[in-house]
Amino acid sequence: MAMTAADYLSMLQALLPTGAAWPRVLTSELSALLGGISEELARIDERAEDLLNEADPRTALELLEDWERVAGLPDSCSGDIDTMQERHEALEQRLTELGGQSRAYFIAVAERLGYVITIEEFEPFICNDSECGDELCGDDTVRSWWQVTVADAKIIDFVCGESECGDALGDIDRADTLECICNQLKPAHTQLIFNYEGA
Repeated sequence: MAMTAADYLSMLQALLPTGAAWPRVLTSELSALLGGISEELARIDERAEDLLNEADPRTALELLEDWERVAGLPDSCSGDIDTMQERHEALEQRLTELGGQSRAYFIAVAERLGYVITIEEFEPFICNDSECGDELCGDDTVRSWWQVTVADAKIIDFVCGESECGDALGDIDRADTLECICNQLKPAHTQLIFNYEGA
């Protein structure tokens, strides 16, 4: 807890030498001088306490833009982050994110964004290794491809009387943020396909 100007004044008065030249009464000129110094010391003490709050990105206000710059926010996947709470949440998420390459990691990322996904990894059909009935996925390069299927995709249909000329006859409400983040986090050597269930 920050010290007040009165705390500093009594501390400064206690440090004065003894004698008639060093009066401690509040009406003396020396006490007025020490009172001015005490107010500045109390202001500095309060700002030092503010700095402790600014050192934590979850409570930073004045240094929030600096924290965001260090964390690389906002980025192309951030979308519209307007409120202070959203900014703090995005910053905390970025700074505490451990990353990963497992299915569970990407499923957790999607869940955090409000999506339910499944992940399929492809393997080529190999004679004497693959079994009858296995899919013919292609040559060896398919090993670097994987597919994210978004459950319950919202389909936007063209509706007579509501849709306008030039609107698509059917469209998928794409999970743009999810696609962007997954493409940003995926292993660099892989290719990612997005599939929307029911589309």
